[in-house]
Amino acid sequence: MIKKLLSLKNIRLLYAAFFLVLFIVLVGITSFRSMKGYQVALFLELDPLVALSSFLTSWTVYKGLSLSLIIIVGTMIFGRFFCSWICPMGIINQIAGNIFNKLRAVDLIKMNAYRVLYRFKYYVLALLLVLAAFGTIQTGLLDPIPFITKAFAVSVYPAVNYWSGGFYLKQPVFQGGFLLAVIFIAVLFANRFINRFWCRSLCPLGALLGLLSFKPLLQIWRDTTKCNDCMKCVQNCHGACDPHASLRTSECMVCMNCISDCPENAMHYGLPKDTSSVHAPLDVNRRRLIETAVFGTIMFPMMRSVITSKTVSQHSVIRPPGSIAEGDFLRRCIKCGECMKVCPTNVIQPALLEAGFEGIWTPILLNKIGYCEYNCVLCSRVCPTGAIVPLTVEKKIGKPPAQKPVKIGIAFYDRGRCLPWSMHTECIVCEEVCPTSPKAIWFQDVEMQMRDGTTKVFKRPYMDPELCIGCGICENKCPVRDKPAVRVTSIGETRSLVNQMSLKS
Repeated sequence: MIKKLLSLKNIRLLYAAFFLVLFIVLVGITSFRSMKGYQVALFLELDPLVALSSFLTSWTVYKGLSLSLIIIVGTMIFGRFFCSWICPMGIINQIAGNIFNKLRAVDLIKMNAYRVLYRFKYYVLALLLVLAAFGTIQTGLLDPIPFITKAFAVSVYPAVNYWSGGFYLKQPVFQGGFLLAVIFIAVLFANRFINRFWCRSLCPLGALLGLLSFKPLLQIWRDTTKCNDCMKCVQNCHGACDPHASLRTSECMVCMNCISDCPENAMHYGLPKDTSSVHAPLDVNRRRLIETAVFGTIMFPMMRSVITSKTVSQHSVIRPPGSIAEGDFLRRCIKCGECMKVCPTNVIQPALLEAGFEGIWTPILLNKIGYCEYNCVLCSRVCPTGAIVPLTVEKKIGKPPAQKPVKIGIAFYDRGRCLPWSMHTECIVCEEVCPTSPKAIWFQDVEMQMRDGTTKVFKRPYMDPELCIGCGICENKCPVRDKPAVRVTSIGETRSLVNQMSLKS
């Protein structure tokens, strides 16, 4: 009994459960209201694909991404263990597959057999790396760690909060949240047809780990003298790596199920024996790889020959404080959603097409939803790739004797909609909430003759562009709700030398 409990399969299940719970906790502690500011980027920093793509686009490895060496070296020694032992996306897919597929043994064997379709993830990886080498980082679209982190932050936890009756101070809402939820559910539902469909067919991180585990030091081996070809080792195989034949090492996720399921003890993990079977080589079509690289080379200039937030400054693309210049930002941001879920006011939202195709799912500020809290720098502390550099509160607000405050834009008045300007109605909300000192909003008293012949003095607001930091609280609190009378644009942002009201010589 004790020996069975201590089997490699059960140890793997314990580790997988631990890392899944750890991931949920790390994502959750910055999504729930009482736990802001914790370091939550552990899984992203362990992701070798994040580190590699960031290196290719910027030729630097940022901060904690060096932790990915643990997974890289571990994979070269132990095989592709990350997918079954640690990866939350892989573990959730496996759980979904176990729920959906209650099949007979013969059907499980058929479903878990290797298919040519499983080559596709290597072509996806090649395309993403070619684009990264040219300077556009799109790995976050399909890399499982950024994808599931964003899905939990933007879709899962807001839904949990809704059904729990409002665990947050405010129900978070995200543009594109439903679309991301549909994609996430579709990925899980694909397990209804093929177990771990995402992991086996689409996952670029799995492909990268498969390349790293081409010839690991320790592997699963089949003893040809003991094997009776019962194929029970295939029933619960996570990677569809054909353990009953010439095992495909690059597809093997080291789940250890074949070792536990083999009635003849023909499977073992470690070094080969004299009677061990021969492993199959990596199954990739070189011609398809070349075609993929050519496709990426053609697609890149097409992506750059359209209007984007990099080629032309966009008024609606307001980045979080601490963001680096737009071109470098797009080369570093992996679309993980970390900054979105730590934001206490929910103002940081995933972009759709505001910043062009390159900027899909990157963070922008929508002041109709929230505003940039004056003394908050949480988003700068959780970015794993340096797209948003760390800030202190003193640096952000320009506290003396520090330099000027960090500007993310400037607010402008629409006098046709402003109540004191166009409706002869008293309103001083924007000035009251302005957090700068001295305030960026000031008033001019104007005496107006009313329709009934009486006169009345109104305070008409003006904006001082030198003092405005673009925090957006005036836009968010403006009583004109549908289209606020004061709105922030990205012009004047500190990170850009050209997106300015007037260029200095």
